[in-house]
Amino acid sequence: MDDEIARAANAKKGSPFLTTDQAGHYIALSGRALEKMRGRGDGPRFRKHGRYVRYHIDDLDAWSQAHGKSFSSERNPDLSKPEGKGGSRD
Repeated sequence: MDDEIARAANAKKGSPFLTTDQAGHYIALSGRALEKMRGRGDGPRFRKHGRYVRYHIDDLDAWSQAHGKSFSSERNPDLSKPEGKGGSRD
């Protein structure tokens, strides 16, 4: 595992293409999670190099950026409460 981490950390110094496990480490997901996302078609862009699946670091960065959130799914306390959801009663 430490070898995979070291290779992912050094990827930008060498090849920008990562294996599934390296790509998972790079974006803090498991390789298995990436495999499932790839099967559903909702994960980061990947490339086939012969029979091998590779992820380009730029594609991982773009996917991560596109899935950023400004706050969690819980209600933002700065937003006004809609009527009937704990708002003021008239």
